[in-house]
Amino acid sequence: MRACCHSGPFRAAPGRPKFGCLRPVTAVPWPDGQQSADRHGSQRRWAGGRAPLGVVGRRGPRHHRGRTPLWDRAVARGFLRPHLDPGLEFRRLVFEPGRMLGAFDPYDPTRCVATFRSFDTELTLPGGALLPVDAITAVTVNTTHRRRGLLSEMMGRDLTAARERGSVAAILIAAEYAIYGRYGFGPATRGQSWRIDLRRGTIRPDLRAAPGRTDFVTMAEARKLGAELHERWRRTQPGAIGRNSAWWRLHTGDVTLPGYDWKEPFVALHRDESGTVTGLISYRVDDVWDGPVPDCTLTVVDFLALDVPTAVALWRLAFSVDWVRTVVVENTGPDDPLPLLLTDPRAATTGRDSSDFVWLRLLDLPAAFAARRYRAAGRLVLDVADRAGHAAGRWLLETAADGSGRCTALDAAADEPADLALDVSALGSLYLGAESAVRLAAAGLVSELRPGAVQEADLVLRTAVQAWNPDGF
Repeated sequence: MRACCHSGPFRAAPGRPKFGCLRPVTAVPWPDGQQSADRHGSQRRWAGGRAPLGVVGRRGPRHHRGRTPLWDRAVARGFLRPHLDPGLEFRRLVFEPGRMLGAFDPYDPTRCVATFRSFDTELTLPGGALLPVDAITAVTVNTTHRRRGLLSEMMGRDLTAARERGSVAAILIAAEYAIYGRYGFGPATRGQSWRIDLRRGTIRPDLRAAPGRTDFVTMAEARKLGAELHERWRRTQPGAIGRNSAWWRLHTGDVTLPGYDWKEPFVALHRDESGTVTGLISYRVDDVWDGPVPDCTLTVVDFLALDVPTAVALWRLAFSVDWVRTVVVENTGPDDPLPLLLTDPRAATTGRDSSDFVWLRLLDLPAAFAARRYRAAGRLVLDVADRAGHAAGRWLLETAADGSGRCTALDAAADEPADLALDVSALGSLYLGAESAVRLAAAGLVSELRPGAVQEADLVLRTAVQAWNPDGF
């Protein structure tokens, strides 16, 4: 049982993770100095089916350094990878007190059997606003300790604390589809991967590339200039999240994490005529030959472009590398025009990583719906079910022609019949505009209580640009 993880250098695609989301550590048994006093009580709770939960690292990463390897070993086990080293340097970079949870066996305090971590980030909304969200990662429960309520306790604790901190929603990447709906999460973004046969198609010669220049850069340059570019780019892409300094250090080799098989990629930046960076491409090349004939595959692991002409310039670079016969794009937006930029769009075939990616759970409906923008005026009464209670109730969503909107709670005694009934997980899928209310209603995930309400919901909530996040976490 696991939630999200990093994948490769610059990679944030929805493929199979190479290792679990490694971050600062909060282990979970008894606070220091209370182990003996609490041990028998913890054993009784364990006998009743639950391991003791706690937080490690309230006083800083150094204080609980002894527990870090235990927590890290459990994460490695959950993500089915060997445990090589706890990676204390990287964990120090991303440490946040009280945000790493773990369950420890009361009969053997050296054995961590479940892990959970969260951190604060920002999610770009339709319209460009940045929403404060709780990002959940490193979720594991040992196979030997399932069905004991460990994940439910860790998730419940974290979501409650997140709302108290002011997080409007929570996000995660679900390794298994069936787990997280029960906690109110719904798939909110999709990723698209492509495999392009250069013997069949390349970038159309009639397309205009952005003026300026494209140059390969060092990892230090990528770390600095790429971070500045990403801050501008993410405000244009609904569904994107922030990249902190630790992300850039890890993905450019400035800090290492055991189990993270980083190899230096080729990174190129595009600058406009004024020298401003407008695009980045990072890729690796598999050196494969069929006898004396080159048959190499170029895999794009990060791609940022502020406009289509910049994208054309960077794609032309990737499609013109010597010896390369196939280009693989691991993760791009579901509505990215890349296939239509080719001389033969059929040269691009869908990759295996095309699937749902970021899942979203709403915690504060008034703040969430006031923050995003809308394409049409409308009025909908939503009857929302939420077993955790964060978003349960009847809500009036009103949007105006100027793109603004508001969501207000309706009193239980109010004579205002609901237009739609849905679980908070379905509302999370609709929130960023990437999912259709009509489609969810056809699947039985939304109930239409007023004729025409699902079509109205799509007019109000759907967006011109689909939500997409390129980054695993």
